[in-house]
Amino acid sequence: MGLFGKKKKEEPCCCGVSDLKEQTAQRDSGADGVKVLGSGCAKCGALEKAVQEAMAELGMDENIDHVTDFTQIAAYGVMTTPALVVDGKVVSYGKVLKKEEAKELLQKVRGDHV
Repeated sequence: MGLFGKKKKEEPCCCGVSDLKEQTAQRDSGADGVKVLGSGCAKCGALEKAVQEAMAELGMDENIDHVTDFTQIAAYGVMTTPALVVDGKVVSYGKVLKKEEAKELLQKVRGDHV
């Protein structure tokens, strides 16, 4: 009947990774920092600019990584860009944040560190 037959070989997902633990490890390997996820379009650029301005107002002196590789973006579980990742956590996706919105999210995630 096939109900209790052999277990099918696990196929990799669209990003080429077959194990959720491996996806999480890939994503968390560069967890610290601020990242903008997206193809590099005008909306991604606008989000990056707003985040830079927010970080400057908060006195945060660090670079923003811009991730354009769709395999890496998919590892975060993001299907709609642009997206903002702070310290490994997706805090926004699918919209261009205003400077004040980005500032609030940065303060919320980083808490006392800002």
